[in-house]
Amino acid sequence: LIPLLLQVALGQRDRLMLFGDDYPTPDGTCIRDYVHTDDLASAHLLAITATTPTTAEVYNIGTGNGQSVRQVHRACEDVTGRKIPLQVVARRPGDAPALVADPAKLKTQLGWQPKHPDIRAVVETAWTWHQRYPKGYADKAAGPARA
Repeated sequence: LIPLLLQVALGQRDRLMLFGDDYPTPDGTCIRDYVHTDDLASAHLLAITATTPTTAEVYNIGTGNGQSVRQVHRACEDVTGRKIPLQVVARRPGDAPALVADPAKLKTQLGWQPKHPDIRAVVETAWTWHQRYPKGYADKAAGPARA
């Protein structure tokens, strides 16, 4: 969702297709648990390090907080300072109204904490990346990625 919204902000798409605004959620749009890619990677590394040949652990990765499509949309408009048009279309079959992870086991057993727990921080770093690499990793003119 975030890359698609930022592509609209960059003029690479005309608008975002919003698949349904009639879900039983506060603003009618789906709620998801958006995790920063750095946080996702750090959680995977912790789980890999903690895994042994006899380990059969499963960890949910997420912030434990969900944001709706409209909340993410607003965060993207706020961060970019640009209007991002939406077009509401029919729901996609099978989309759940809300999916939010419970990272309690990951936090208690492995000590993981997200470094980017709020949606604005996730969008800010994504916006910085998308401005630097407007064509994604195929944008060779931008040079190698730097942390």
